[in-house]
Amino acid sequence: MRVRVRGIYATALTSVFLDDGHDVVQASGPIRERFDAEFDSSDHDVSVETTRNRQGVGATGAPEAVATATERLSDLGIDTFAWDDPAPTGAVFDARVTDTLGGGAVCDLGETEGYLSYGDIDGRVEVGDEVRVQVVESAPPWASRRAELTGEVRAVAGLATLDPDSEGVRVDTRDEAAARELAGMSDLLGGDPPEGWGIRWHRDAVDADMSALNDALDRAAEVAAELDDALSEPVDAPRAVAAPTATTWVWFGRETRFELDAQRRAVETTMPGHHRTKAASQKASAGVDLAEALCESVGDGEFPFGVVTAQFGPLEGDDVEIGHGKPDGRLITLGSGEVTDRDPEGTVELRRGMTGGGTYDALGVDRESGDVAVTKFREGRWWYPTVYRDADGGVKGTYVNICTPVECFPDQIRYVDLHVDVVKHADGTVERVDDDELDEAVEAGHISEELAEKARSVASSLESALSG
Repeated sequence: MRVRVRGIYATALTSVFLDDGHDVVQASGPIRERFDAEFDSSDHDVSVETTRNRQGVGATGAPEAVATATERLSDLGIDTFAWDDPAPTGAVFDARVTDTLGGGAVCDLGETEGYLSYGDIDGRVEVGDEVRVQVVESAPPWASRRAELTGEVRAVAGLATLDPDSEGVRVDTRDEAAARELAGMSDLLGGDPPEGWGIRWHRDAVDADMSALNDALDRAAEVAAELDDALSEPVDAPRAVAAPTATTWVWFGRETRFELDAQRRAVETTMPGHHRTKAASQKASAGVDLAEALCESVGDGEFPFGVVTAQFGPLEGDDVEIGHGKPDGRLITLGSGEVTDRDPEGTVELRRGMTGGGTYDALGVDRESGDVAVTKFREGRWWYPTVYRDADGGVKGTYVNICTPVECFPDQIRYVDLHVDVVKHADGTVERVDDDELDEAVEAGHISEELAEKARSVASSLESALSG
């Protein structure tokens, strides 16, 4: 059985499934780091994900795989409960509208109810109408919400989804290059979707190999064929039309959560009551992550930059401002940029696209549209460099700002500018600038003589290093 695991129980359940000889696929980054095991990107038979309220998990996928996974999960502790969902994710129903609300309609599915948003069906529906719908997201029996429905029936099968009355290939990813590559590879795959069904690849498909993609497409085509037969029949509500997948809900009690702690502790630092605490709230979950990470890093007396930023940011992809403090108390924001790299030792790389107009301070070169500024901040360092490049990647110059020790907060990089700076021109010439402004700040009482001497010392060291 191939299992995809997500959520706060992922580490413990990965351990459980691996011990039982099952394959865990599409593993997240932290899971890959914690286990000495091979994780491939192949399609899954069953997906096991933490419920919204963190009280347990939902298992969705091929009926036999769901049954196997549910049986194992039910054995975790004496206070574990499991229920089959009468409206599994992906199932198709003929539904009868029983009530209309402000944003959607309540639908009778036979054994249970679902909620159909008006935006997910063509045209307005009224009480008594019969419509064909598909379950987009099931709801656990302990939840106060209903299963979410849509009027657009799709063939969902792990990595691939087939859309009826559609053509071509779509990829759910922000990586345009990866999307183009996967779309092109789709033409080389052996399987073909049924006529009239277009391919939509899920995000994890970008990392899958050809064999996994072929498998996913074949499975989606089988589901589409099953749905084609069912959809040819007239609507006759309420009834189940097709259920290519199954969904079960597993609720974990306190005994089970502590058993999961033991499973997790075998592979990762785990505080007593790890899952009991995480089940409480998102804030509690974040606190557990921080506490356990700190347990691994304390003892050397250093600020645990990697632990703190991993929990609170900034992380790759985040937008962060540069808070350029002045010795007289003013704060100037030097714009914001995208975090393009971050290492646990304390370095955050920020990339900013520049607009045209004027020149770069001290470098004396034009600031043009399409220029890029790459700045590397290191927590606790008395300086940071910014390299300016033109649209073709050519270096226009490097500006090294000397400042109080840098602090990399989640939303803003902060420091106080100490005026004196060092620049390196495109031709390699190194120049120290703004010593006079530092002297004036000392005279004005904005900078102590001790701090000024530190700034001059840093400037001298950088000038020598850049000239060497």
